[in-house]
Amino acid sequence: MDDPIEILGRWIEDARRAGAQAPAAMSLATATIEGQPSLRMVSLKRLDGEGLVFTSGLLTRKVKELIANPYVAATFYWPELGRQARIEGLAGPVTRELTVELFAERPRSHQLQAHASKQGEEIDDLDALRDRLETIDAELGEAPVPCPDDWGAIRIVPNRVELWEEAPDRLHERLLFEAGDGGWRRSLLAP
Repeated sequence: MDDPIEILGRWIEDARRAGAQAPAAMSLATATIEGQPSLRMVSLKRLDGEGLVFTSGLLTRKVKELIANPYVAATFYWPELGRQARIEGLAGPVTRELTVELFAERPRSHQLQAHASKQGEEIDDLDALRDRLETIDAELGEAPVPCPDDWGAIRIVPNRVELWEEAPDRLHERLLFEAGDGGWRRSLLAP
């Protein structure tokens, strides 16, 4: 198989079936325009032929860094399977339509939290946010929670994907896929 995105999707499903605690969790590295790196965990929400999609508050440090410097790296690690996937590429916003669709798929508690808290904003304590959360929930009642304007989805369009599989003899398989000329170039790297 020569499409690393298809392989990645299969590996995520393998991890899910193997009972991995967070099969779609990926570390996401961004950097400021000056090159100062920043790393955090995010959840992959969609994987398709265009790339990898995650969601975030749009006023967060990671989104500010992505606006200034769209180059990112992400890593998935499934120790249960002895596998790791590394992705490098460019990140940018998706359509509002997809953002709203992904927001609707979130559990209601997550939707409410997106309204009550401005992710990454400095606060004095959590009590005010908990009060705000209760107020928003009471005001909405049973009505659907609308997608906030300051919440969005980001797509990583990969240009490099490395798929690593552990081997008992320590000669691990490292497949590197590099985008170019409408397809992927595949090579094997020494472990």
